[in-house]
Amino acid sequence: MPGLVVRRAVARPDASLVSQFQGASTGHLGDALGRSAALAPAVKPIVLAGPWCGVALTVMAPPADNLVVWKALSLAVPGDVMVIATGAHIDHSVWGEMTGIVAARSGVVAVVTDGAVRDVEGLRRVGVPVYASAVTPNSPEKHGPGQVNGPVSCAGQVVCPGDILVGDTDGVVVVPLRDAELAVERLSRVREYEQRRLAEIEAGGGAPAWVDQVFRDLGGVDE
Repeated sequence: MPGLVVRRAVARPDASLVSQFQGASTGHLGDALGRSAALAPAVKPIVLAGPWCGVALTVMAPPADNLVVWKALSLAVPGDVMVIATGAHIDHSVWGEMTGIVAARSGVVAVVTDGAVRDVEGLRRVGVPVYASAVTPNSPEKHGPGQVNGPVSCAGQVVCPGDILVGDTDGVVVVPLRDAELAVERLSRVREYEQRRLAEIEAGGGAPAWVDQVFRDLGGVDE
């Protein structure tokens, strides 16, 4: 773990680009990004307030310490998603009601961590969506070290400041900033396909015709 570092100059996507992910299904978006863009399923919604999307404000925090989380809050702007990587430490919380209140006042749209949170009832009153790997009343120290606005590894995904995150009841998907425009294009195609297939199924259809062809091509035996 390096020393205390805060990076203020980071690339951010245009608001018009971010808005194109508003309301997107994480399932559809995950398909558009190659089917493996979601955070690990250990990260679950602790507080959920509908689908959301926003821009990553990344934090690398050491186990049992949230000094840099508080520092990151001083940089937060409306539309940010706090992404807090703890190395999957879940024995001490990294987020709670007090940080939640400050985040809400700053316009943070969601908080995502591979660590633990506390004060669940208070966080529900605050209303900002929170995703975490665990809940514990154990609180953190505030000694550092840590980083703000650097690349982090969080729940199986690399998240960079400025990446776009989308969340709903199923989980959280990471859209790398470099791939965002392509993801919008692919998302449109995925939505069209899903709508067409759902209409076919609701009309009495089952598995698509290509399933049998692929099965035969792979040498499948249908006895």
